[in-house]
Amino acid sequence: MKGKSDRRLRIKAHIRHNVNGTAQKPRLTVFRSNAQIYAQVIDDVKGVTVASASSLGLKDKVTKTEQAAKVGALVAKAAQEAGVSEVIFDRNGYLYHGRVKQLADAARGAGLKF
Repeated sequence: MKGKSDRRLRIKAHIRHNVNGTAQKPRLTVFRSNAQIYAQVIDDVKGVTVASASSLGLKDKVTKTEQAAKVGALVAKAAQEAGVSEVIFDRNGYLYHGRVKQLADAARGAGLKF
């Protein structure tokens, strides 16, 4: 029997077939675990992570969606410091809802374009 994780990996493979980051427009990818959320801005041509942020360093006791919003703002700030203003959003097979949507909205609000 196939579960949620198999479904997500199938969707992820389909998304990655179409979404590639370049130096001019890198890929903003999201990984979400049960407790944390991580975001990276990746240049797939060179195979380098340009900027990253995660909820591991956050000391505030907040909800997971608020964590995601803070991580979105942090990754947008880190990307802009690295000279990136426009990205391609890779939801990594997750539904564009909840924490993933909150992270994307916060990154947009902090100045990233996608």
